[in-house]
Amino acid sequence: MTERDILMKQLSSYQFLVHDLKLYLDTHPNDRATIEKVNEYTAKLAPLRDKYEKLYGPLTTFDAEKNRWSWVNAPWPWENEEVE
Repeated sequence: MTERDILMKQLSSYQFLVHDLKLYLDTHPNDRATIEKVNEYTAKLAPLRDKYEKLYGPLTTFDAEKNRWSWVNAPWPWENEEVE
């Protein structure tokens, strides 16, 4: 597994966790412990996202503010070599 893959898995994990906790907060809006966890994991997510974008480019087209076409410079999924 490449460093890029590892970083993407970390990003995906934190994004899922934050999203899931926010869904919980929809029905438990006064749960202070969960609000603190959302803030903690959101803070951990930001540097991972910055690191990924610095090394590999924007994650989405919305992240490509400076160069709106920079997101297409990376290989498409079908262009990646299979690693076993």
